[in-house]
Amino acid sequence: MVYFFQNFLNALQWGSFYALIALGYSMVYGILMLFNFAHGDVFMTGAYIGLGTALFFTMIFSSGAVSVVPGWIILVLTILSSMALASILGMIIERIGYRPLRNAPRASAAITGLMIGIILETGNLAILGAQRFSFPSIIDTVTWEAGGIFFTNKKILIVAVALFLMAALHVFIKKTKWGMAMRAMSYDPLAVPLMGVSVNIVAPMTFAIGSGLAAAAGVLYSMAYPVLDPMMGVNLGWKAFVAAILGGRGSIMGAALAGFILGFIEIFVAMIFPSTLRDLIAYSIILAILTFRPYGFFGQAHSAQLRL
Repeated sequence: MVYFFQNFLNALQWGSFYALIALGYSMVYGILMLFNFAHGDVFMTGAYIGLGTALFFTMIFSSGAVSVVPGWIILVLTILSSMALASILGMIIERIGYRPLRNAPRASAAITGLMIGIILETGNLAILGAQRFSFPSIIDTVTWEAGGIFFTNKKILIVAVALFLMAALHVFIKKTKWGMAMRAMSYDPLAVPLMGVSVNIVAPMTFAIGSGLAAAAGVLYSMAYPVLDPMMGVNLGWKAFVAAILGGRGSIMGAALAGFILGFIEIFVAMIFPSTLRDLIAYSIILAILTFRPYGFFGQAHSAQLRL
């Protein structure tokens, strides 16, 4: 049981990354009926933005080698600034890459997303080079033990921040005027513009929110695994895309739930079987689920037919 609960905590942390990234995929699909295949590289870019902002805030809040403010303040500023800058990047991607193709075939938009992702990767390589960077340790790691289970303050913080951001998104979608507009646009994209809700406002807002969440995931991931690589978003991005499909295309709740489920499947499969079989077994399980639930956990049949 100790081994089980130890891996349960690991799965919560791993699922937090998938869930935050999958939310961006699902939101964009819900509004525009297309998948932003550059989203994994937005996660990568957000991690690098977090590296730059963390170094910047550490420098301005340090006196010599000693920080004059608590590390958690620098962490909060790093996350918020990274989310803000990544949100601007998301709006730029929507304006330049997707808006001109809004009425084009879905394949054109999908290819555009892949090309934008390659641009972000190669741009990173051209500017920063191929070397890996180490994310600074903003807060000291503290390890606790309870009943033989070891956990750190960073692991608890990662899960707590991820859940907070998901709850904040849920409140925004359900309780605000613009959240209502986004839900209405997802339900009937043809009638809502006739009611005075502009897709040219809702679409970039959706990209901005999704990109901000991906950047937060990038900073949190860098805290847990502090080595940044220009290709780090490819694998996680595609797996988060799988989570968005598993949750149901366009479903916010489904994307978050499926992200955690995917994290749990991967961790517990690796706990039982050799790690080399992790992806094979994990995605065979997901394939079996989609065979019996082709629209995902919360997907609707009509959502897969609109504008396709």
